[in-house]
Amino acid sequence: MGLRINDTIPNLTVTTDQGSFALHDWIGDSWAILFSHPKDFTPVCTTEFGAVAQLADEWEKRGTKVIGVSVDGVEDHKKWKNDIELVGGAPAGFPIIADDGLEVSKAFDMLPAEAYLPDGRTPADSATVRSVFIIGPDKQLKLSMTYPMTVGRNFAEVLRALDGLQTSTGRGVATPANWNVGDDVIIPATVSDEDAKAKFGDFKKVLPYLRKTSLKD
Repeated sequence: MGLRINDTIPNLTVTTDQGSFALHDWIGDSWAILFSHPKDFTPVCTTEFGAVAQLADEWEKRGTKVIGVSVDGVEDHKKWKNDIELVGGAPAGFPIIADDGLEVSKAFDMLPAEAYLPDGRTPADSATVRSVFIIGPDKQLKLSMTYPMTVGRNFAEVLRALDGLQTSTGRGVATPANWNVGDDVIIPATVSDEDAKAKFGDFKKVLPYLRKTSLKD
């Protein structure tokens, strides 16, 4: 059974380059992003980890913790961080889970239960461990994205999606295509026109079921 939106994530105890802890305890009352990689010392993944490191201030502004997963061991993770920081030009202060036993990869349905790491393996043996999971303070999965090995992830989109999730859950709205902070939002169809007027003030009715409004701070 795959991990679906609004499912509670497994409360696994994980080993990282920054110690061991239970995932739920680590998340605490924060939002969290778990991003996975099929192997250390791989080119695309190194640029991605560097991009995450560069965004440390943005994650903090959003009350969000980030944690990596790679199916190699702690010592490899520590050595790899030197390359990540060189490429990203920023300290990689986030932990990286050592998933060499594949517990996390299987629990998050990135690999089948029978998967194993063969001797002399390559990244292709764990190619589907290329996902982003955004998790809410309630420990539930809010969004997931999976990429192939040849396409680097766009972390500006991860930030945009995180903004959309935090806005929609915090303000009781939805966000339209290509939405960014400051753009008009969508009033849910379950809210009557009368209640929408009381809650949001003026709004634009584009279609009977599509109403847009601006959010006031």
